Amino acid sequence: MDGSGPVTGKDRNGKAPQSRWRRLPPLNALRAFEAAARHASFTKAAGELFVTPAAVSHQVKALEDFLGMVLFRRERHGLQLTDSGNAYLPGVREAFERLIEAMDELAAVGQHGVLTVSVAPSFAAKWLVPRLDGFQALHPDIDVRISASMGLTDFSVGDVDLAIRYGAGSYPGLESELLIRDTVYPVCSPELLSCDQPLTVPEMLRAHNLLHDDSPDGDDTCPTWPMWIKAAGLTGIDAHRGPRFNQASLVLEAAILGRGVALAKSTLADADIESGRLVKPFDLTLPVRFAYYMVHPRAKALLPKVQVFKEWLRTQVPAAA
Repeated sequence: MDGSGPVTGKDRNGKAPQSRWRRLPPLNALRAFEAAARHASFTKAAGELFVTPAAVSHQVKALEDFLGMVLFRRERHGLQLTDSGNAYLPGVREAFERLIEAMDELAAVGQHGVLTVSVAPSFAAKWLVPRLDGFQALHPDIDVRISASMGLTDFSVGDVDLAIRYGAGSYPGLESELLIRDTVYPVCSPELLSCDQPLTVPEMLRAHNLLHDDSPDGDDTCPTWPMWIKAAGLTGIDAHRGPRFNQASLVLEAAILGRGVALAKSTLADADIESGRLVKPFDLTLPVRFAYYMVHPRAKALLPKVQVFKEWLRTQVPAAA
């Protein structure tokens, strides 16, 4: 035993916390009482709390009914605390001070330390990690830990602060915000544009390997090679041939090495296109329904480190996106 108290879930009087909490009055009533006592006026308390004087009076009356005692004497020149009110006020003020201290402690914890971000491996490798140096330069006191996984994050266990999910944007019980949308288009190495059978028109796909992305994303609008070839109006091409990969980043690496032509999500391929490692041989680009979302429990939004990371993520997305 460390001397910190009983481990039975009961207080010193043998009562469970739930039975004690039922004895607590509403927080709004306590705020109204404390403000009215400090100002000796319902009107001034109402101005501080941004409510009407009648609302403050109603809250105080509700508190008096809850406690079964009168807290104020309503006099012509203002409010006067009764003996009961004078006895009750110090404890209420101390409780509010403790709440403020707890919020300050929470803010201090959230301003620095480790920020754990759950993200799909391909998005981490191709989009997030190459940009992280910029965040660390702005916020050296926050150490970002990337948890790369294809599985959905269970925020009820573990220490994940924020997830970047690829999906439809509906996550019950969680807050989500759109980060960036996606499109899909063919990409290949620049070498395939000048080889013996140059990939200059879509019909030349029959002369090259098709690289398939089998990573599970659950989006039935995300085009596969059979879907793209049909949309392009091509015939006589076996859309099922070619190597298959279970990670989008592996598909792109195979395309960079000149092993064939890949259908790439714009979010993952844009950096390689800008660097010249990949090119878009054709203009046919197809939209998809799914997008990348920032997702977290509502309580995590109170952490400054989550707030600054989300704000930084927004700056990384071009306005046109």
